[in-house]
Amino acid sequence: MTRAVLVLPARYGSTRLPAKPLLAETGKYLIQHVYERAAAARGYDRVIVATDDERIASAVRSFGGEVRMTSPDCPSGTDRVAEVARGLAADVVVNLQGDEPEMDPEALARLLEVLDEDRRAAVATLACPIRDAAVFANPAAVKVVLDETGGALYFSRAPVPHPRDGASVPPLAKKHLGVYAFRRDALLEFAATPPTRLEETEKLEQLRLIGTGRRIAVEVVDFDATGIDTPGDYRRFVERWKSVASGQ
Repeated sequence: MTRAVLVLPARYGSTRLPAKPLLAETGKYLIQHVYERAAAARGYDRVIVATDDERIASAVRSFGGEVRMTSPDCPSGTDRVAEVARGLAADVVVNLQGDEPEMDPEALARLLEVLDEDRRAAVATLACPIRDAAVFANPAAVKVVLDETGGALYFSRAPVPHPRDGASVPPLAKKHLGVYAFRRDALLEFAATPPTRLEETEKLEQLRLIGTGRRIAVEVVDFDATGIDTPGDYRRFVERWKSVASGQ
């Protein structure tokens, strides 16, 4: 039986950045950058791109990546990952969004260790400390509040926990990094469960897990992986990549 698989959901029709996976100002497709980071992670048997668009599938095949075609009716990336997972005999399926080209491979490996260590957890995910007041206040930066055992109590777009003592950013503030390591049965159950009221209110699908009693173990890391959502995000990624490539 396959131990663990990384699945990268990728779609063509992004509203803010159309054809995002196929952007290639670095000389590589964006989805190729993500694939290579995923392939560098220890402990995984396979990396698979899940898409409903043949243009993306063709690009993945061109650099030797594995791809699975999925239904165009999948409402979210997690549903796309679950569709792939139904055909896999894997213990753990990781959902790494196809727009995360700077994800740390060591952190991806650590997710598997977290699930091994916390047998109560259905899912493991990542978070990083927040030190910038602007990030803490930004609804696009999802915050996660942890219990004393490292489990997620709540996720929110609001600045939580609220610093009643007047601090601009409380020491406990954590930013959620949107990668999920699911036990396969938890993923399939999640995909079959209707959205909860909390999920619909905050537009955060991880609240469906908490709302249905599933434990999410959170590993706090020292880096902040920035997803590519806008043209500005991609421009800054290209600048960082070129700086590293040139040795500056």
